[in-house]
Amino acid sequence: MAASLLALGASEVLKILNSMLLLFGGVAAFIIGMNMMGGNLETAAGKSMRRLMAKATKNRFLGVGTGAAVTAIVTSSSATTVMIVGFVNVGLMTLTQAASIIMGANIGTTITAFITAVSTAGAEFEVTALFAFVAFVGVLMSMLGKTDKIKRIGAILQGLGLIFIGMNVMSATMGDMLNDAEIKGAVENAFISIGYGKDVLSWEIAVLFLLGALLTGLVQSSAAITAIVISLAASNLISLPMAMFIILGTNVGTCVTALFSSLGTSVNARRTAVVHLLFNVIGSVIFIIPLAFISGYLADFFNSFIPALSWQIAIFHMAFNLLTTAILLPFVNYLVKLACLIVPDKKGKTQSAEDYGLLDKRLLRTPAIAVGQVRKELTHMGNLAFGNYKRSLDMLLNGDFSQKSEFEKTEKEINDYNSYISSFLVKLSLLELAETDEKKVSSFYHVASDLERIGDYAENIVEYADRMAENKEQFSEHAKYEILEMDLHLTELFKNVEKVFADIDTSYIGEVEKEEAATDEMCEKMQKSHLRRLNENRCTPTAGSVYLQLAINMERIGDHMHNVANSVKSYHSVIKS
Repeated sequence: MAASLLALGASEVLKILNSMLLLFGGVAAFIIGMNMMGGNLETAAGKSMRRLMAKATKNRFLGVGTGAAVTAIVTSSSATTVMIVGFVNVGLMTLTQAASIIMGANIGTTITAFITAVSTAGAEFEVTALFAFVAFVGVLMSMLGKTDKIKRIGAILQGLGLIFIGMNVMSATMGDMLNDAEIKGAVENAFISIGYGKDVLSWEIAVLFLLGALLTGLVQSSAAITAIVISLAASNLISLPMAMFIILGTNVGTCVTALFSSLGTSVNARRTAVVHLLFNVIGSVIFIIPLAFISGYLADFFNSFIPALSWQIAIFHMAFNLLTTAILLPFVNYLVKLACLIVPDKKGKTQSAEDYGLLDKRLLRTPAIAVGQVRKELTHMGNLAFGNYKRSLDMLLNGDFSQKSEFEKTEKEINDYNSYISSFLVKLSLLELAETDEKKVSSFYHVASDLERIGDYAENIVEYADRMAENKEQFSEHAKYEILEMDLHLTELFKNVEKVFADIDTSYIGEVEKEEAATDEMCEKMQKSHLRRLNENRCTPTAGSVYLQLAINMERIGDHMHNVANSVKSYHSVIKS
């Protein structure tokens, strides 16, 4: 192989070098186009993806369908698998559910092979010219569009056009290079030395398989390597049997991305990446042995009814993944068990989603789902803050400080949550978001701040409890009754706020307004009662001061809860429309 290439003259070598540089440029355009189209389709289909993920938890067949659909949208099985690793890491789905989605992802990724085949088979110029114009239309829409929706559609069209332009650059580059008879002869001799033709030897199979795995692992895109394979095939540089073994290798190489993504995650998330590897390795092993004997006959079979080699490769790619899924899907539980043996539980420690939080950075690949997870975290933060308020009031009214250590621990957790969520929101806000999600993210900053302030007011109440205990003071029975009445309104207010915020259900806004108004009235009532008791000398200065400050603090807690409920109004109208 090397000898045939070294025999070329300086001008031919320079021509090959130029062609290789252009080939890499074509690969770059292809990958950029895939990412641009997939990312914007993913953003536009955010709600649909959430619904698909919810359905995926029902059974393994829906899981396969979901994996295929999501991967077709994002045009990358690696991206889908990284998402799934993140979902398992935060407890959104189980390992078994993830396994079926991963199988579907391998089917969905074959769509890029068909897109590539379209750009290389038949009237290449007309197809590429059409999609080049589509890219131009996309640029105009992105530049002149007045709404985010139009600009996003423009970006999708640009990505689609770049995919075809990239493929055209690759195939045209190979064609120009092979117009030189000496280069063509040398390259053909080089490929013949590693098994060009219908029959491929065992060592050549290993070389082709490892080549596909290695290149895919380096590029981290099986679609890009498949596109190169189809481009080489379209130039008659490789045969279908050679392409088959490279494709098998790409299926294993694509696991590298998920394996790297799983580093530092929970045990189940790492097992998810291992399931992905096991599925692709076992599938390749199942097919590589019979293909070693029948690849030539299979090539003859394809040639009998499909003339274009690029279409043959695309169909083989899909058939391989469909058959692998059909064979291994009934054994998904065994794959999961094997992954559990390979990645055992850590002794003495139980892993949970709480160990890592619900806002795994991998969720940033799916902004629509990440936004939903932020809401869950804020809902949990709200429960922590209100729970601490309840503890603080119990300390104040009953003098029971046995919960103080738990209070302090929770207060630190609330502050950590505020920093943790705010940091994630900054990263999320830098992404391309749908209009509704942009409004949500903007409002979530304020919600986190409101919930953190509730925790601060609970801290104030604990300080009042310490002061009362230090001075051995107690509230009168009438004062306690008023405090408990105010607490009832706050409790009811919190229940309704949680329904509005967690479920995005504004039907409870009326109840929120009613209870918030009641807390304002109770604050005024408590202040008047305090002045009356003070004038009648039925209140000590310490108890009276604490009581007055408590009334104000409780009323402000109600204000912050009211703010949380009102935050939903900023995007609820968009949802309804």
